[in-house]
Amino acid sequence: MEFFCYHRDRSGSLPLRHELLERHWSYMDGYAKEMTARGPTLSDADGDPTGSVHILDLPDPAAARAFAFDEPGYQAGVYRDVLLRRWRNLLGRTMWDFPGGPTVGDRYLVLGLGAGPGADLAVPPGRDELIAYGPLLSDDGATWLGTAALVRAPDPDTARACLTPDRYAGIEVHHWQFGGRPT
Repeated sequence: MEFFCYHRDRSGSLPLRHELLERHWSYMDGYAKEMTARGPTLSDADGDPTGSVHILDLPDPAAARAFAFDEPGYQAGVYRDVLLRRWRNLLGRTMWDFPGGPTVGDRYLVLGLGAGPGADLAVPPGRDELIAYGPLLSDDGATWLGTAALVRAPDPDTARACLTPDRYAGIEVHHWQFGGRPT
């Protein structure tokens, strides 16, 4: 089962985040085989981290909750909240398979939360600019709750355009970068 996990940083937690960085990476190393994508969201103003995105394949919702809430930053109070949803990988690849690579162009997390009939359930045009794309689902995988995408785009408005605006209660766009331990 695939899951989308977004830890949002608590205001003023950047020093603690830096202090726990090696513990975070070590924790994530234990999930390397399960990862589809990972990386921090970043502030528009100064590029400081504002959250952490992880998309991974785990056995069940209980394993996903353990992943999200046992994370060292969560345990220490770095994050103010966690969005954890079932997810479906419509691209069928990992971020490491993205043909655009990890560094060329600006990259964004586009997150649309909704209710009712599903929207954007097919891969939109511009697939070559999509790093990850799929619906957010209820724990049983039956109910559509939104859509999450990682996309390379020249600006936030272009990134936002990968979702149908009137089908969501709101669409968030955050700068995002490929994550993982630096090599």
